[in-house]
Amino acid sequence: MSLESRPHQAMREGAEFDTIRALMARWGDLAVDIGDDAAVLAPSPHGTRVVSVDACVEDVHFRRAWISAREVGVRAAVAALSDLAAMGARAESVLIAFVIPDAWREALSEVADGMGAVIREVGARIVGGNLSHGAVFSITTTVIGCAQRVVSRSGARAGDLVVVTGLLGGPGAAVQAWDAGGSPGAWSRGRFAAPAPRWAEGEALARAGASAMIDISDGVAGDARHVAAASGVMLELDAALVPAGPGISAEAAMGSGEEYELLACISAVAYGTLAAGWAAISAVPLTVVGVVRDAADAQPTATVPAGARGFDHFTSGEISR
Repeated sequence: MSLESRPHQAMREGAEFDTIRALMARWGDLAVDIGDDAAVLAPSPHGTRVVSVDACVEDVHFRRAWISAREVGVRAAVAALSDLAAMGARAESVLIAFVIPDAWREALSEVADGMGAVIREVGARIVGGNLSHGAVFSITTTVIGCAQRVVSRSGARAGDLVVVTGLLGGPGAAVQAWDAGGSPGAWSRGRFAAPAPRWAEGEALARAGASAMIDISDGVAGDARHVAAASGVMLELDAALVPAGPGISAEAAMGSGEEYELLACISAVAYGTLAAGWAAISAVPLTVVGVVRDAADAQPTATVPAGARGFDHFTSGEISR
């Protein structure tokens, strides 16, 4: 019997299990084989298994006054799925753990709708999770997928081009506007509230031979440094080439976190071939923003404008940077 054809496990009565049943009803055929202690997954014939987990916490990653409950669900799902995209993987299975304060009980169905819409779009299924009562609303999402060719952060080579997907700076501009007591523009708000996991772009970059890749969650400036450190190279970025969104400076675009776009390193030849067919892969641009250099005797890092510091979850919260 395939995973998709297994019935859900019977569950006893009680508020916790009533909530699980309500979520299952909300997700319909998107949720499969729910109710056991653990999910059972079949071996994959499609490639290497890739697994990641991500947390979305109220007043750390968002404020309730900023976005709708459905948009909270969208962001939580995208944040986790983006980590698979950065490895060249496509999601197959998702597990979701909620911590639910009383104030969020009625909104949980809308959160589930947002998560379900994203998960359905990428072709994955929800196979389990956990519920807990707590003081702060949070969603922890585990994603399991497969990659025909896994791309890590550690393979960048001197001479590679550094490329990014999409236009950058929207989430940072939205947070800045909210923190100042105003309202962000429609484009910036949309980039914060409704990002998209770049799984098709990640698969395409992996197939094309990308040597290193990372999703842009700490800003281009920060994530370029992650790749440089892992690969033992220098990433030399040109701020003038950074594809910033409308009204956003290159410096701000380089520091904006939680973009969920991709940064990759790829040879010039492979990039040329990929760029020629990019329009058939994605509607978002693929832009060269720099080059990989040999670190020589220097500490591996990325060269960026002095003001483009990147984002660090432990030195400043997403909502207060």
